[in-house]
Amino acid sequence: MDQIVIRGGRPLKGRIPISGAKNAALTLMPCALLTDEPLTLRNLPRLADIDTFGHLLNNHGLSTTIEGTHPDEFGRVMTIRANRITSTVAPYDIVRKMRASILVLGPLLARAGEATVSLPGGCAIGNRPIDLHLKVLEALGAEIELAAGYVKASTPKGGLPGGRYVFPIVSVGATENALMAAVLARGPSILENAAREPEIVDLCNCLVAMGAHIEGIGTETLQIEGVRDLHGATYAVMPDRIEAGSYACAAAITGGEIELIGAHEADLGSTLAAMREAGVEITPIKGGLSVKRLNGLHGINISTAPYPGFATDMQAQFMAMLTIADGASLLTETIFENRFMHVPELARMGADVTVRGRSAVVRGVPKLNGAQVMATDLRASMSLVLAGLAAEGETTVGRIYHLDRGYERLEEKLSAVGADIERISDG
Repeated sequence: MDQIVIRGGRPLKGRIPISGAKNAALTLMPCALLTDEPLTLRNLPRLADIDTFGHLLNNHGLSTTIEGTHPDEFGRVMTIRANRITSTVAPYDIVRKMRASILVLGPLLARAGEATVSLPGGCAIGNRPIDLHLKVLEALGAEIELAAGYVKASTPKGGLPGGRYVFPIVSVGATENALMAAVLARGPSILENAAREPEIVDLCNCLVAMGAHIEGIGTETLQIEGVRDLHGATYAVMPDRIEAGSYACAAAITGGEIELIGAHEADLGSTLAAMREAGVEITPIKGGLSVKRLNGLHGINISTAPYPGFATDMQAQFMAMLTIADGASLLTETIFENRFMHVPELARMGADVTVRGRSAVVRGVPKLNGAQVMATDLRASMSLVLAGLAAEGETTVGRIYHLDRGYERLEEKLSAVGADIERISDG
C-alpha cells in the first residue's frame, strides 16, 4: 500500500488547475442510463471513484469509452452509452466500495421500470441512511422493499406516475436520485426543500441538455415535467469546489500564494467567507482565484450546514489550517456525527484539539511537527497532507487510497507549486 511523504515548511507559490468535480461527475455519469443515445462528459477527473462507477455502469450493460486525451493532461472525455440495459442489479461487490453507487437506483427505475441495488458503502464518517432516497421514490410512485441487504424497487405498469415530496431534511443524494427518476415520469413532480448545491444545479443543467423539463433550478423547489424520452448530449463537469477549497487551505497554512485556475467564486461562497475571516486574501483573477495569507491566521467559529452553508467536506481541511492560527476556533459538525476521526492524527503532529460531542475546539499552536499518521477518510486524508505541508520535518501519510478517490494527481499538483512531496510504496 502506497504512502505519501511530505517534508514541510515550504510556502507554496504558483498555479494549480482545478479538476472536474468528483461529486458532480458521479451524479452525471448515471444520467447515461436515461437514454439509449450517447452521453459525453468532458472534464471528467481521473479518480478511483470515477473508475469504480464506470465498472458499475459496465455491469448494467453500458459502454464507456475514453476519447483523445493525453495521459499528461488533467481530466478526461468519456462517452457513455446505454443502447440496452442488460442488468438492473447493482451488486454488493461493486456498490460496497462507494456510496455514490446508490445513484443508479433512480435512473434504472425510470428507464427499466425496476432496480435491485445493494445498500451502499463509502467513507466511515458516520451513519448515512438512504431512507429519504426510498421515501421520495415512493412518493413518485415506486414500490420499494428491502431484502437481504438490497433495495428492490419497481414501477407500476407504464412507469412512474410522478408526485410531490417535501424533504424533512435537505439530502443531496436523495434529491439527485429523485431528479433522475422524475424526468421520465408520466406526469409532473414537485420536490420541496430540495438540495441546492452547485452539483445539483450541474445535474439539472445536464438533464436539461438531454431534453428534460425542470423549473426552479438552484432553488429549494424543483418542478419536473416528465418527458417520454431523453436524448444524448455533450456536457462539461463543473470545477471541483472542494478541491479548490482544499488547495486554498494549502496556500493559507504554508503562508504561500496560489492561483486556482478554473475555480468558480460563486460556488465557494461560504468557504471563501470563512477564509477571509481567518485572515486569507482571496482575489478574483482571469480564469480563477488568487489565494494568499496576509499577516497571520486568526481563530474563527464554523458550523457545517447544507448549501449555501459551510460544506462538511471542508471541515477537516479548515481544522488543519486553524491548528496554527492565533487564538481558538470552534468547529461544529452538524451533518455527520463521526467526522472528527482526523483529530487524533493531527494531535500526533502537535495540534491542540479538544472534541466535545459534535464540536471541536482548536487552539492554535506555534508550529506542527512531522509525524507518521494514518488517513481515515477522504477529507481527513487531505487535512493530514495540509498539516504535513506546514509541519517541521517529515510527515508520512498512510492509507492514501482515500486520497485517490477524490484528488486528481495530488502530488503532481502540489509539487508544481513548490511542495516537497512524493508517493512511495510500502515495499
